[in-house]
Amino acid sequence: MALRRFDLEAGGDTFAFKPETEEKIAFWRNKYPADKQRSAVIPMLWLAQKDNAGWLSEPAMREVADRLEMPYIRVYEVATFYTMFRLQPVGKYHVQLCGTTPCQLRGADKLKDVCKQEIGDIMYVTDDGRLSWEEVECLGACVNAPMVQINDDYYEDLTPETLAQILGKLKNGVEVHPGPQVDRVNSAPQGGATSLTEPSLFDGSRNAIATLPNLPSATPTEAEATGKPDAAPPTNTKREEPAKTTLIDANKKAATGARPESVTIDPASYDDLKRIKGIGPKNESALNELGVYTFKQIAAWTPENVDWVEDFMSFPGRIEREDWIAQAKTLADGGETEFSKRVDAGDVPSSQDDED
Repeated sequence: MALRRFDLEAGGDTFAFKPETEEKIAFWRNKYPADKQRSAVIPMLWLAQKDNAGWLSEPAMREVADRLEMPYIRVYEVATFYTMFRLQPVGKYHVQLCGTTPCQLRGADKLKDVCKQEIGDIMYVTDDGRLSWEEVECLGACVNAPMVQINDDYYEDLTPETLAQILGKLKNGVEVHPGPQVDRVNSAPQGGATSLTEPSLFDGSRNAIATLPNLPSATPTEAEATGKPDAAPPTNTKREEPAKTTLIDANKKAATGARPESVTIDPASYDDLKRIKGIGPKNESALNELGVYTFKQIAAWTPENVDWVEDFMSFPGRIEREDWIAQAKTLADGGETEFSKRVDAGDVPSSQDDED
């Protein structure tokens, strides 16, 4: 790694954060305990760089060190190690040009020539103080190569001509719209999609398949019985889309016992069934689909009802093991259980995710 020194002469003797930055400083420092405040050194240096016209002066580093009660040398080490921190003055618009392999293959070298011609050498600041540039490592926008970052914005899909136009506008104080500089949205294909264009691939309609394809048949077909091959399916028929199913349809089977009585009530009268230990969002949704919405309904279940629900929802023995009915009776009478108290306090993960 190249030696990085900070500019002592250009930095002056003092630095102060802007008043509006103090709220951001408090946000980052509050993320760490009182004895771990030095953990905020990187975001603090970043804020100092923002408030110091885009670069870190030595007084700015000292201010960060004083606030975090760190030795100055420790802050200097961080600032000189990470290339995101600039150690000498930069222009009002600082161009970071990606020179890593994907951008290199897509013409980054020609963009460097534009920067040298329009601005000057690396880290040179134009006489009007508007522009400077440097080459950096990958900025993570490889699909839009070649690209540059100017201050906080990405300018992508560049050519030498479009980059020269952008720099010319910035010189003259003209705002330039960031993002791709070609006809595409973000990282979408230029000119629009050419594959995977069938709506059913992404509109969710294909997720409604109720059975797995190519499962063996329970009874042999006529062709299998006679040893003759199946007739080829007609090719001129319209493919029928699978019907959408509900949870009940998908789990329909010959359940034992007796299905609990379902009711139709105002949603405002629904009980929070997740206050019963063993019922998370998925189980609550399944019970609602069966027409079970209240503690009173569960409290009235018979053993046959329990058998049916356990068989239907594929967790034999769980309702008795977790004592749903006794919990439901307590809650239906206006009482509380130790578990419901914890749910109400937000301390129970199972009130958010079903337990196995």
